[in-house]
Amino acid sequence: MIEFYAQQLINALALGGVYALLALGLAMIFSVLGMINFAHGEVMTIAGYAVVFAVATLGVPFAFAVIVGCLIAISTAVAIERVAFRPVRNASLSTMLLTTFAVSSILQVLFQNFISPRPLALAVPATLTGVVSIGGLTIGTLQLVSIGITFVVLAGLVVFLRRSLLGIAMRAAAQDFAATRLMGIRANGVIATAFAISGVLAGVSGFLWVAQRGSVDPLMGFLPVLKAFIAVVIGGLGNLGGAVLGGFVLGGIEVMLRATLPPDLLPFRDAIALSLVILLLIWRPYGLLGKAEAVR
Repeated sequence: MIEFYAQQLINALALGGVYALLALGLAMIFSVLGMINFAHGEVMTIAGYAVVFAVATLGVPFAFAVIVGCLIAISTAVAIERVAFRPVRNASLSTMLLTTFAVSSILQVLFQNFISPRPLALAVPATLTGVVSIGGLTIGTLQLVSIGITFVVLAGLVVFLRRSLLGIAMRAAAQDFAATRLMGIRANGVIATAFAISGVLAGVSGFLWVAQRGSVDPLMGFLPVLKAFIAVVIGGLGNLGGAVLGGFVLGGIEVMLRATLPPDLLPFRDAIALSLVILLLIWRPYGLLGKAEAVR
């Protein structure tokens, strides 16, 4: 029994880690602009396509292809902010939200028409497809890599936010963006940095998601970013630590339901998971770490 739950904990960390990275990317943008960027999933998809093309077409080594995918995701996120979001920054929140949906839809259409409407397979190296036995646990190599990368990225981001001048400015902007601007912090620099960081998180998430699925398709980013949004709500809107916690909580819920539900109820797993999330929000209306002020 202990081995069973330990195995599920490993699975939850691997899945929840991807949700946590994506949720943190959404929370970074929300903390400075007050909007949820639903085009974040397409940035993740672009990173996935970049890895596939770099490996399959150019013959680039897999590790280098992942770096290329992250760099392209960063460039795409910053470009989207500059071209699509900056012109409507002072508009209403509904306008900015519609803009994110528009960018998401446009990118999906471009993927379908200029790349392929069908999934493109990724040849994952054999070193990532093996398993490691520790005691009575069987852990996939990719799971270990996923967990390791997740915690390294999160630790690096914590150091950046706490130690660097720009990171401190971003934390201040997350608390009170208007007051931060009055103190002389350049809004464009803070927002562009937030999008760049979200691009890093989307790029890493894209690699992990594609490696687990073995393929990338035009609509690949929709479901993960939806789950990430749910994770942000669970953790508390406007709270970066809450977004990470929400990702792991949601991953844990999904993994435990997959492992414990009887076969007849497995088709209803997502509905049951969302029902549990609703109960959680009834208990904590502003999320696990959220505050009423942030939600307002």
